[in-house]
Amino acid sequence: MDQKLKQDISIGTRIRELRIERHMTQEQVATKLQLLNLDITRSVYSQIENGTYNIRISILAGLAQIFQGDYEEKSVNMIFYDKNGR
Repeated sequence: MDQKLKQDISIGTRIRELRIERHMTQEQVATKLQLLNLDITRSVYSQIENGTYNIRISILAGLAQIFQGDYEEKSVNMIFYDKNGR
């Protein structure tokens, strides 16, 4: 059974900011997640950014790896908070 996180905070907006900062398209991020053996489409990724899809923990870990390079608490925190800690 996949574990899912309910987006009770707006992490989708932060994920979008990180993608744009890295000059990536939604399709590029979805493709990188697929290369990590994660089952996701660009459409589902778009729903994550819009906050209408409950993100799976495995996808969150994959995003942390794509945006930071390593999966660790620091990179997950980067997704939840901006550089000012908000």
